[in-house]
Amino acid sequence: MHYNDVLLIAGNNMADNKDNLKDFEKSLQQLEKIVSHMESGELGLEESLAQFENGIKLARTCQDTLANAEFRVEQLIEKNGLQQTVPFEDLDED
Repeated sequence: MHYNDVLLIAGNNMADNKDNLKDFEKSLQQLEKIVSHMESGELGLEESLAQFENGIKLARTCQDTLANAEFRVEQLIEKNGLQQTVPFEDLDED
């Protein structure tokens, strides 16, 4: 593999990462709007159920994106020989 091939692959990964971040942020904003709209009490039962279903899908998308990001961070830490990862929950105990 040539240097230019590596740069092309890295550039594509960076573009994908930016798209994923934009998608995550968009999904999170949509989820916040749904929650706000549902909390307003202005929706009927059917519309509330439809919004709830959409909210569940968005929440799963966000969770998947965060899980993938966490996995990538762990891979980078391992690859670069950095210290072991510590779950966020364990940081509060110190």
